[in-house]
Amino acid sequence: MLDYKDLDPRKKAFVFELDDVIYPEKDYLLQVYYLFSNFIEFTEGVPSSAELTAFFKNVYDHHGEEGIFDKAQEAFGIDEKYRENFDRLHYTAILPLKLLMFSGVLKLMQEIIIDRKQIFIITNGKPEIQLNKIRQMEWNGLEPYLKVFYAEETKLKPEPDILTYILNDNNLLRKDVMVIGTTEIDEEFAASCGADYINVADFL
Repeated sequence: MLDYKDLDPRKKAFVFELDDVIYPEKDYLLQVYYLFSNFIEFTEGVPSSAELTAFFKNVYDHHGEEGIFDKAQEAFGIDEKYRENFDRLHYTAILPLKLLMFSGVLKLMQEIIIDRKQIFIITNGKPEIQLNKIRQMEWNGLEPYLKVFYAEETKLKPEPDILTYILNDNNLLRKDVMVIGTTEIDEEFAASCGADYINVADFL
């Protein structure tokens, strides 16, 4: 496992994705599914919230979130009119529990700040959903030191446009930046920007 001290001390800025890099996205989605399940039980009576939540969790664990409403609809006969509620919850959910950062990433960010380096979050997700997550994250006092950018507002990663803007706006060179991610897109993004890349798994 790597520590901050293992990284190139010449780096001046660190770029993070949000989902599955700073925190596990599953923690957000499962709470959305829980809230939707409670809504369905309250509105329709069946299935029970516990049964539908367990179904969502099982499907997510084995197949991911793709088409998960359709699978629940098929299994429980959920009315199509509730699809809009399901989709809207991803944008507006007020979570029962705060989202917690990976402990290794929290430690890394704290050490970056102590060393007076910059932290940028560049996320490919839909801005409204990502903002809802960010507002419900337990940041442990890091909020004033984070600058968040939504790639969708320029071009999605791996296109380098958003990082090029950040470099120009902060008087940084490509060699000054390290990208920390978890997907092939993150890795391609770093390569397209001419920046160093490291997988977040090395800190967890």
